[in-house]
Formats: sequence, C-alpha cells, structure tokens
Amino acid sequence: MTEYTPPLQTKLPKVGTTIFTVMSALAAEKGAVNLGQGFPDFDCDPRLVHAVTDAMTRGLNQYPPMSGIPMLREAVAAKVQALHDRAYNPATEITITAGATQAILTAILAVVRAGDEVIVLEPCYDSYVPNIELAGGAAVAVPLTPGTFRPDFDKISAALTPRTRAILINSPHNPSATIWTHADMLRLQEILAPTDVLLISDEVYEHMVYAPNQHLSAARYPGLAARAFIVSSFGKTYHVTGWKVGTVCAPAVMTAEFRKVHQFNVFTVNTPMQHGLAAYMADPAPYLQLPAFYAAKRDLFRAGLAKTRFRVLPSEGSYFQCVDISALAVPERDLPEADFCQWLTSEIGVAAIPLSAFYGNGFDQKVIRFCYAKKDETLNAALQRLSRL
Repeated sequence: MTEYTPPLQTKLPKVGTTIFTVMSALAAEKGAVNLGQGFPDFDCDPRLVHAVTDAMTRGLNQYPPMSGIPMLREAVAAKVQALHDRAYNPATEITITAGATQAILTAILAVVRAGDEVIVLEPCYDSYVPNIELAGGAAVAVPLTPGTFRPDFDKISAALTPRTRAILINSPHNPSATIWTHADMLRLQEILAPTDVLLISDEVYEHMVYAPNQHLSAARYPGLAARAFIVSSFGKTYHVTGWKVGTVCAPAVMTAEFRKVHQFNVFTVNTPMQHGLAAYMADPAPYLQLPAFYAAKRDLFRAGLAKTRFRVLPSEGSYFQCVDISALAVPERDLPEADFCQWLTSEIGVAAIPLSAFYGNGFDQKVIRFCYAKKDETLNAALQRLSRL
C-alpha cells in the first residue's frame, strides 16, 4: 500500500531553519562560546522569580483578561508616561502579548491585507518578512546605508506607494546596534504625515541605549504615535527571554483591531508571570539601571576586540556588537559571512551570526554580529579565543 502524502503547498517557500537555531546547534556540538543567539546566560533578579512564585501560590493560575491583567497594563502606561510623556489608556490602548514576535505578527495580521505593501529596512529581524507574507502582503525592502546602517529617507520616500500599508522600524536596531536620532524620528514623521501609512515600531531593546544617547520612542512624537503599534519586551528588559511576555501600545482604534486577532491566535498570556511582572515594575530601578549594566559589558567586550584585527563598529544600543572581518589575518576572512561564522564556531570556538542572514538577498558586506548579553567570564573566555585572530 502506498503511503499517503498530503499535497501541501507551503505558505513560506523561502523559509528554512533560522540561522539562530543553526548556529546555536553548531556551538553546542563544537563546545563553542555562543555569542550568536541573543539571550543572556545569567539569571534574572530573584525578586522577580519570587513575585511570580508568590502569584502562583496565591492561586493566580487561571485565564487572565484577554488584553492582560489591569495591574500590568496600568504599570506599562505609567512607565511610558514617565519616560516618553505619552498617555495611553491601559483599558483600550495597551495589550499584553506572548512576546514581541507574537506582537509584531498580530499587528501585521490585523492591518495588512492581500496586495498591501509593507516597507522593511534591511538588515532586519528575520520574522518581519514571513509575517508580512503570511498576511498576504508584499515586503518592500529598503536598505539602511551600508557601513553606518543609518536610514536613507530619500529611499524610504521613494518606496512609498498607494499600496503601502505600513512601515516597520526597529530602534535600537538588531542586528547593527544603531539607534534612531531625534532628527530621524522627525523626518519619518514628516514623510508619513501626508499618508495613511501605519507604523510598527519594534522597541524591544528600549532600555539598552548608551550615554550620551537616549532611546527616542515613537510614543514621543504625536504624528508617529497616532499611527503606531509600539512593541516592547519584558523578556529583553528583565533577562527572561524564555517567558515570552511583551506589550503593544497603540491608539484605541488600532488596538481594537489588534485585539481581534490577538484573541484568536493566543487569546491571552500566562497569568502568574503577568502578576509577577506587575509587582516587580513598582520599582523602576531595574530598567533605569539597565543602560549602565550593559554598557559595562559592551565596554569590556569592545576593549578585548580592540586587541584583535576585527574592525569594531559602533554599538549605540541593544546588546549586540558588529565587527568587520575584512582585515583579519586569516584566509577564511574571504569566505562568505555565513561560512566564516561556521568556521569561527568550529575552529576558533566562538559562535556569531552573519549579517547577510538579515537581508532577503543575502547581501554580504563582511560583517558579523556578536551578542554580549553574557556573564563577564563568558565574554572573557570568548575574547581569549578570539585573540588568536
């Protein structure tokens, strides 16, 4: 009897296993220091774990409200008001999500229809384009300026058409670790003003911006906030990426559409962690101190890299460090970025991510990305190995 094979047609023909999964698996196989995938290797504040445990022991383990528990939405509203002087109604304009990735997918599914175009700025996080395609839209890639990764507003303006439904921006930026300036945000606001184009602002690294810079949320700019889904991540802020809890702030009319989709793809987010996060947010010190915490790790890592032949690029925000490999004194420098990262992991014992993985066309500029959200001893172990280069 012939085995039945379902006649499936993939919705994502260009999608395979993510580069993060590939490199993390190779790092584990080779015993390499994993500076590829962007997650901490240190624990979160025990007080946060205790707050979640307390919620569990108090019996807060059943379904919460679809949009998130009121106490957590109120805490988010208070934080945004304090930091960005923007008032969001926690009842109608803030939604708790199952991480930022779900938030971005839900926002796209809520507003993008078949034939719509969505502008993405490459290099970009690898979920953006598949999300757009799942919604039936077309991703329009506009490159950030090679070398500096600054937005090119002439190219962004030229990409706007009557079919443009939204633009997706990310600051602090993964993978380049650059941030958008006040002038950048004003220019975007000016470009979008005469249009009905929506904005999805991915701000998951909002609390990792290093002096003298500051994070300039889309919430600060009335012309942007009025059309924006603003996405943030508790996992990134509090070193609990595996909890997968995020938030979306948006005007009420946009939030209503967002929640229509949200209620049918996840419905809601785990209850005890929401209560724990709400209680923990009563003290703003953990996120206010985060820039200094990560700046120290960035500086330690950059100082070590300065002793190699990597060309160290700026790291203004996020917990990533990009380096140019073209001046290394090894023949492997001439390999494509992806092959170089395989070699670096297997032969040098440090895993990194090629920037080409963040471009739809695989653009190769001899730049790779490290993550420094690691214990100091992890960073020092990596630097010792990299010193061979």
